[in-house]
Amino acid sequence: MFRMAKVTLIHTSQELQQFHEKLQEDSLSLGFVPTMGALHHGHLSLIEKSCEENDFTLVSIFVNPKQFNSSEDLAKYPRDLASDIHLLDGLQNCVVFAPSEADLYPANDGFIPMDLGSIGRVLEGAFRPGHFEGVVHVVHNLFRLVGANRAYFGQKDFQQLAIIRLLTKHYGFQTEIIACPTVRETSGLAMSSRNMRLSEQERKDALMIIEVLRHIASMKNKQTVQEALSESTALFSSGKLTLEYLAVVDPETLIELTDWQENQICCIAAHCGSVRLIDNLLF
Repeated sequence: MFRMAKVTLIHTSQELQQFHEKLQEDSLSLGFVPTMGALHHGHLSLIEKSCEENDFTLVSIFVNPKQFNSSEDLAKYPRDLASDIHLLDGLQNCVVFAPSEADLYPANDGFIPMDLGSIGRVLEGAFRPGHFEGVVHVVHNLFRLVGANRAYFGQKDFQQLAIIRLLTKHYGFQTEIIACPTVRETSGLAMSSRNMRLSEQERKDALMIIEVLRHIASMKNKQTVQEALSESTALFSSGKLTLEYLAVVDPETLIELTDWQENQICCIAAHCGSVRLIDNLLF
């Protein structure tokens, strides 16, 4: 049985295959945390959970061009592999996979797109056409390469999580999907790699997002869904952010609700300066 005391960095699918063969030789389990880098403590919570539940953990770092709608947004996305690896110092049996685009999207890809249906057309899908198709492509290729026992995703990207569950079933992957709670700063702001681009004042302004989500949750069964949304939209407009969408939806189908039910999720997307932020609250 082999162990690693420090984080190991690999770049190619061949290195990944060799690593996976060693795991299989010793019947060791593998947890997987796919990321686009710019790691923060939200990512770290996923990675630590994987380390607790598996013999080894693989963290992929790849800024996926296929899921960006804007070339400007892609260019601005923070990249600092050295800092990412430094954040993981102290974790045992942790491997970082940082592939090239050619390695992840080879000429003989063999990927066949899936129909996402209505769940891919609402919320993020409506405002970022092609985004989830890009997510499905990269996650499909990563799952095929990695062959993990479990994969860990944060609930901040709730719609993405729902789509990953769909693709796992659609393509017949045996990887178990583990959903983990959103990690927030003490202020309530959801941790995100995009927060790195916020000024100190914008970080304060962005707290309007969680304030509005909590306000809607407090209105459950006290007002109608539409009344709660209208009042919360007005509250949001008193701040400095620009609202893109605010919706109360069913957690399974993501269909907008007209009546309260036992469980619902409120999803929001807004622009804080030049930075687009998303968040949600399940209640």
